[in-house]
Amino acid sequence: MAFVDRSVVPAELRVARGSRPLVAIVGRPNVGKSTLFNRLVGKHLAIVEDEPGVTRDRHYADAEVRGRPYVLVDTGGFDHDPNDPVMAGVRDQVKLAIAEADVVIFVTDGTVVLTDADHEALKLLRRAGRPVVWVANKADSQARALEATELYRAGADRVVALSALHGRGMVELETAIEAALPESSAEDVPLSEHVARVAVVGRPNAGKSSLINRLLGSDRLVVTDVPGTTRDAIDTLVTRGDKQYVFVDTAGIRRKRAVSAPVEMTSVMQAIRAMERCDVVVVLVDVTEGLSDQDLRLVSLAEERGRAIVVGLNKVDKVDANTERKAVAAAHDRLTFAPWIPVIKLSAKAGRGTTALLSMVDRAFDAHGKRVGTGEVNRFFEEVLTRHPPPTNLGRAVRVYYISQVGTHPPRFAAMTNFPEAVAVSYQRYVQNQLRERFGFEAVPVRVSWRARRRRGEPSPET
Repeated sequence: MAFVDRSVVPAELRVARGSRPLVAIVGRPNVGKSTLFNRLVGKHLAIVEDEPGVTRDRHYADAEVRGRPYVLVDTGGFDHDPNDPVMAGVRDQVKLAIAEADVVIFVTDGTVVLTDADHEALKLLRRAGRPVVWVANKADSQARALEATELYRAGADRVVALSALHGRGMVELETAIEAALPESSAEDVPLSEHVARVAVVGRPNAGKSSLINRLLGSDRLVVTDVPGTTRDAIDTLVTRGDKQYVFVDTAGIRRKRAVSAPVEMTSVMQAIRAMERCDVVVVLVDVTEGLSDQDLRLVSLAEERGRAIVVGLNKVDKVDANTERKAVAAAHDRLTFAPWIPVIKLSAKAGRGTTALLSMVDRAFDAHGKRVGTGEVNRFFEEVLTRHPPPTNLGRAVRVYYISQVGTHPPRFAAMTNFPEAVAVSYQRYVQNQLRERFGFEAVPVRVSWRARRRRGEPSPET
């Protein structure tokens, strides 16, 4: 376990970005949790089969209810059979999901009486004290909805009878979820105008705690050779010269098949929460192992959340120069979907590359909040249009009238055009790359939305 005196982080630096609340779907096997998860997310993400217990691991996805974003978690089916080791692991996952959740959706099969597993889950929920949305699923008709009274007998004050398969009752469920969510905090509020908050994420034993200790110049975080020593996200204030950073060390994230200890199953959610309240995400990788699929998932999670991203190849002191060069090249090859992400060579143990890392964090932090004037953007864009006008697409001649920056954290632009749907994907990427190159948006995702310019006298979409 890593211990850090959190008082070293001044109160004015602890103000975090508004993070999405967590909503966990809980229930016994084969009540339709994964179907409900897919329905709420709007995508077919979870495996859905008739065989009980198909969902073995928790699935996470961003969802939204009437403008309120949240993170939805699909858990494995809860079963209290003490003799089944697989189900014992699932039970531990469910307990941890409930402990993490801001809201729990408890799902039962509304066509049958409550089982022993249902009653065991009810006991867990009552002890946890979390807000609960009670759901009786498989109410495929009005008659079945009226018959779904078992949860009322168990003490629920309001039950949403629905059919996740057919979409019946989803409006009522969304209303209940919205009412149960905690009060929203200010979204995208900078931590401090001049202080970067940096999440350090990666697989166990990548050297995350060692890196922060090196930056601190002391062994404030416990470092061992045992993967997964750090269990919780820990905030640490780092001062270098006249600059300050708040580094967040997170639990190591294992590949799914390697996850066995229940406490490590929370680490993905911790990484997500850490990302949401940070400006910059450092994905730390053991150079001897290279960028894994799990590392790339972390990169994708950070990109989706609009965070600045830096990849750190740690432990370069363990390899020769030729192997080091090959590792850097291999990392860039795996990052072809986001070639703007820089790769820094590091040795937390020897202190190599830490200055370069902090310098890159500084540039990424500045780029994340950078704003460019509309006049400057459009003068640049005229040059872009002259050199490379948008190609004709879908039989339409595309014209771009002007572009302006509409937001920061990350930089967001709006381009007004006659046919937004006809702007080729390749041209969209070209414009993003040109903006990044001209204005120094280093290590950050750049968002460009293509919008139709309204004709004079045409009502706005809001009206």
